[in-house]
Amino acid sequence: MGRVTVRGKVLRIKDGSATERVDTFVVEEPLEIRLDGEPLSVTMRTPGDDFDLAAGFLVSEGVVSRAEEITAIRYCAGATEDGSNTYNVLDVSLAPGVPRPDTSLERNFYTTSSCGLCGKASLDAVRTQARWQVAEDGARIGADTLTALPDRLREAQRVFDRTGGLHAAGLFTAEGELLALREDVGRHNAVDKLVGWALRSGRLPLEGTVLMLSGRASFELVQKAWMAGVPMMAAVSAPSSLAVDLAEEAGITLAGFLRGTSMNVYAGRHRILLKKALSAPSAATGGVRSSGQ
Repeated sequence: MGRVTVRGKVLRIKDGSATERVDTFVVEEPLEIRLDGEPLSVTMRTPGDDFDLAAGFLVSEGVVSRAEEITAIRYCAGATEDGSNTYNVLDVSLAPGVPRPDTSLERNFYTTSSCGLCGKASLDAVRTQARWQVAEDGARIGADTLTALPDRLREAQRVFDRTGGLHAAGLFTAEGELLALREDVGRHNAVDKLVGWALRSGRLPLEGTVLMLSGRASFELVQKAWMAGVPMMAAVSAPSSLAVDLAEEAGITLAGFLRGTSMNVYAGRHRILLKKALSAPSAATGGVRSSGQ
């Protein structure tokens, strides 16, 4: 297995004085994902939980939704002179009868934000691929429980403590219990690793759970939540406009700017339990402000 961190020298400058020191860096390496021997995708990731990453990527792409649809995941020999394993190439074998993914432009759009198709096309693409409907009468979460999740996520980030350079995605129960956490240099990979863990554990769809993100909530991350059946999603930073549109389309509760005892709720506010009556929306943010009420 590849290394997650490496050590190296840095020049530290403080108050006009310079000193040399040894620091810890998070590793970033390419991972090629193959499907039955055929190249499918290459992503830059932090080594670790690679099988979960590949499985979660296939869930996000609408290729699989159950653990039994994957028969094997294995590392392939890397491109080294001696043929040794670099742990940077994975091959996933699908079960007989599982359709192979197509390569249409519309399908590829919603795995990257750079293809340039319009928002409606991307929303339609995800709608046709989603395997589960998010239950309207599912779990509820207290506002004070939700605003406590960023600290609980941060406390569980082991590699971040050493490097300060990783995104994290955590899966919590509606009571605030941490079920699983994954870290990666790419926030999309962190979510895929988490979804892959859930697939391989037979936990999909992820009903009654909350997906907590250490960064912002993009369209792609809401898409991944929908494909995994996650009803509630929260982030310490802002969502994009298309992320809000998709959350509303999917019926997902989406909260952002979780700071201290406050947050903005952008979609699915009916799942958040308040101790006091709902106040008027904030004119500055356009969201519903909660103060841990």
